[in-house]
Amino acid sequence: MSDAQSKKILQEGLAAMGIPLDEQAQGRLVAYCGELLRWSAKINLVAKAELREIWESHFLDSLSLLRVLPVPESVQPPLLDIGSGAGFPGLALKAARPELPVILVEPRQKRVSFLRHVIRTLGLNDIEVLCGRLEKNSSVVDGTTLCVPIVTSRAFTNLGEFLLHTEAVNPVGGRVICMKGPRAEEEIATWRSEQPHSPYRLQEIVTLTLPFSGKVRNLVIFSKEGA
Repeated sequence: MSDAQSKKILQEGLAAMGIPLDEQAQGRLVAYCGELLRWSAKINLVAKAELREIWESHFLDSLSLLRVLPVPESVQPPLLDIGSGAGFPGLALKAARPELPVILVEPRQKRVSFLRHVIRTLGLNDIEVLCGRLEKNSSVVDGTTLCVPIVTSRAFTNLGEFLLHTEAVNPVGGRVICMKGPRAEEEIATWRSEQPHSPYRLQEIVTLTLPFSGKVRNLVIFSKEGA
């Protein structure tokens, strides 16, 4: 794998998805991918796959959130990524948008070490990695009390369970962005049935396809209105 190969794949994917990124952002993402592949030879970070699939399944999938995040301003609301794993989507978004404050929550120490290494390697600021799990009805992770207006994750398979975990850390007026596949509507129906008194309201569903495989992705966005 060469950086030139990675950059070509990244640029093809960004063009197909209509996501503009400057040279510096592309360079950070290419360096991130290089570190991911190097570390993956030693610890289990992502499933083995062709380079094109790694870019699509992890990086480009994560960058799809740029469509629904606030446009860059002088003051950016922070984003919380729960169960960040190898940094998707939170660290990929930070590499693309370095002005975005990000908090990554990841319980596995080896992956926390990897995340911190990439942050140092890319020279990123205003990003924190918390080693721990976010439990229901708790706003504390790794000794830090969280209150974050934008929450997301790729790690929770159940939409309803994820919303239960975000309630204590997401203030009224905040948003939760769930990254889902083609069965998003089924999960939404289950959530409505099982949690009729949820403080969340469905705000929007943004449907898109990944650039190489054509797989369907849904960004399911909830707003918190209170009890």
